[in-house]
Amino acid sequence: MPNQSLSLMGKISVGFMLFALFLGAGNIIFPPELGQKSGEHFVIAMIAFLITGVGLPLLGVITVAKSGGELQDMAGRVSPKFGVIFTAIVYLAIGPFFAMPRTGTVSFELGVKPYLSEATANSAWPLIAFSIVFFGITLFFALKPSRLIDTVGKVLTPALLIVIGALAVKAFVTPMDGPGKAIENYISNPFGEGFKQGYLTMDFLAALVFGIVIVQALKGKNITHRPTVVKTTIFAAFIAAIGLALVYISLGYIGSSSVQSIGFSGQGAEIITKSAFELYGNFGNILITAVIILACLTTSIGLMTASSEFFHKIFPSLSYNKWVILFAVFSTVIANFGLSTIIKVSLPVLLAIYPLAIVLMILVLASKLFNDARPVYVCALIFTAFVSLYDGLKEAGITNKAYGDFLNSIPLAQYSLGWLIPAAVGAIIGYIIVLLRKK
Repeated sequence: MPNQSLSLMGKISVGFMLFALFLGAGNIIFPPELGQKSGEHFVIAMIAFLITGVGLPLLGVITVAKSGGELQDMAGRVSPKFGVIFTAIVYLAIGPFFAMPRTGTVSFELGVKPYLSEATANSAWPLIAFSIVFFGITLFFALKPSRLIDTVGKVLTPALLIVIGALAVKAFVTPMDGPGKAIENYISNPFGEGFKQGYLTMDFLAALVFGIVIVQALKGKNITHRPTVVKTTIFAAFIAAIGLALVYISLGYIGSSSVQSIGFSGQGAEIITKSAFELYGNFGNILITAVIILACLTTSIGLMTASSEFFHKIFPSLSYNKWVILFAVFSTVIANFGLSTIIKVSLPVLLAIYPLAIVLMILVLASKLFNDARPVYVCALIFTAFVSLYDGLKEAGITNKAYGDFLNSIPLAQYSLGWLIPAAVGAIIGYIIVLLRKK
């Protein structure tokens, strides 16, 4: 029988791998932007950001590990069809439609574009050429998932941590001028805005599918013993959560302290690039280029692996390798629409599906309390959808005043948590239905 245990360093490597898979495009650009815009409310906004950007992903990985299933299995507790459809939507969102193309676009915007002349940077060809190379490298590693622990966990992640650490230490030891004034929604509702910005990292959705990446990587190490896989996955989740929290706080602080030094900017990519130059000069540009490309590449590999595994299972007529190639080509095309377009289109979708995924996770964790009864899942998610789907439509510019006013009157709506109480009410109604059926 093959060895079914990992050394401490082996477990830490898995944790580093998971951290690197999470740390991608959004994780680099959103904290500095939050830091600048939140001004004097930085601490409140960052706490909210950590809840959705770190706390939820941690719970997501633990839920997947303990439930013994994948996202499709969990969503399938509502109904088999819902399990397939909802899981497919999540994989497409964090895969070839939004998150994967974003990794390539952010890598170009921060790692390559600053070195190009203005005329060259404004033409389409540099991004086209870069995205082909970027997703070509992603394709190479995704075709062999067992390489992930050795390549990402033992090589790329330590290098990534060293580079981010260099930026963070410099920012704290010799800080820039300090925070400016809060603007936009951060003036009146810093917690709600920080909470919503955490959605944009897509890490919670990724957490629900990265479990299969860890399982596949461990299988490549001949570790298939279920209790060992679960313990290793949870250990890795805590390592990743600690790493993410430290990175977010550091990058957020850099943004918060940069206003007077580099001026205000509405884009996190520009903030972190200019701050790196302010802290380290030309060497700062080299550092930030290394951070961005390493972070985005590891995330792209993980998302490519997870998405291809899922769709191969649903449509086995296409091999895993063919799905990898298909998604690599599709991501290359979408990346060339540009970063701002990808973010703008993705936010309505995320606002619609994030609460559904959160409620599903909570119910799976608490399933023993209601004997995993299907009506509880169905009612809770229906009530959640009445709020979350409208939030997505509103972000897309589709509104209804009467319905919007009603939803805004629900407690916690101002904190982007208007779906929470309806979800609880739906779960209670579902449980009552279960009790009445028994009688």
